[in-house]
Amino acid sequence: MEKREKSNTRKNKNGGLKSKSQKIRAKVLKSYYGNPLKDMKLIAITGTTGKTTVAHYVHEILKAKGEQVAVLASDQPFKVGMLHKFLSDAWKAGANYVIVTVPAEGLRDNVFYGLPVTVAAMTNFITASLKDMEPEEYLENEKTLFDMKPEIVVLNYDDLNYNTFSTFRGTDKTISYGSTSSDVKILNSKLYTKGTEATLSINSEIITVATFLPGETATSYMACAAAIAYSLGVSNEKIIDGIAEYNPE
Repeated sequence: MEKREKSNTRKNKNGGLKSKSQKIRAKVLKSYYGNPLKDMKLIAITGTTGKTTVAHYVHEILKAKGEQVAVLASDQPFKVGMLHKFLSDAWKAGANYVIVTVPAEGLRDNVFYGLPVTVAAMTNFITASLKDMEPEEYLENEKTLFDMKPEIVVLNYDDLNYNTFSTFRGTDKTISYGSTSSDVKILNSKLYTKGTEATLSINSEIITVATFLPGETATSYMACAAAIAYSLGVSNEKIIDGIAEYNPE
């Protein structure tokens, strides 16, 4: 027992040192690249599934609105250096919005430390999709993002674990999407062989969105993207146009 306790102490100490080192590296990189987010809005999308799809929907919606947008979307974790170089390159290219997928591993490793977040959105929390992380650890890492005081928080009201993360709040506003009691409400959906159509209610206005992606999950991802866009003041017309424009092929 004594040997095990010493081992755990050593592990915690090493983990703490690594965490501190990562935070210092994030600060140095932020300064090195001139803090490009001072001129751009960061949209951070997290969740166990659908992050990349939602990121591309939002990318197309903002492009339809005429914004200059850069997107870094991957289901795999990326290093802090890659993230800060992406932000710098996006700023140099004239972007005013950057969209980044946020894996829990990146939050655990402090890849996003110190970044100002305009929108933090969560697609879902499906414990069966977790591979290398326990649910408690995943949630603790996700909490790190929402503790960064994002201006806007977007949450999935339909998620089975909604009550667990419903305490996440934006400093400006919190938006929900789902089939019941939501700001962006899914009224119905139609599934096709090569696509999906959904009817949404946004601020009491009924719209129909369609995507090339098939499957019921596409409905939720479209609603998430619509909620993010709605929170940023994008018109329903541009939401429809942007979602229709994304073709993963």
